Amino acid sequence: MATLVVGYDGSECARAALHTAVEMAKGLGDKIVVAFGYGPGGPGEEYIATRDVIRAVGERVTAEAVERAHADGIEVEVALVEERPTEALLALAEQHDARAIVVGTYGEHPIRGAILGSTPHKLLHLSERPVLVVPVVE
Repeated sequence: MATLVVGYDGSECARAALHTAVEMAKGLGDKIVVAFGYGPGGPGEEYIATRDVIRAVGERVTAEAVERAHADGIEVEVALVEERPTEALLALAEQHDARAIVVGTYGEHPIRGAILGSTPHKLLHLSERPVLVVPVVE
């Protein structure tokens, strides 16, 4: 069974990515890995407290994604990875020999993405696997 790795943070664009990945998984018979990358931060107590809060957010939002995928009969697992989102998604795609990485976007300008370092922009340039960037349709 092939795998789709989906970047998910609970945002509208993440929901769009999950919806597309679920539809793909239904058609292809794939499973989904719902990924939430967080970190790294700096040393110290503040970092540890912040990391724990962000991980708790990740647990909550990925539970929503699992519920959505299970509702459509898709096999799904969650990966909370203490890495920046781009690095987390790349590592998970490699680990699972993923068919593709699926992420959402609000459709920001490419120059802004290059300067500020959007996850979709980075993935398109760094991934050795296909990357599907799903826009939010308003």
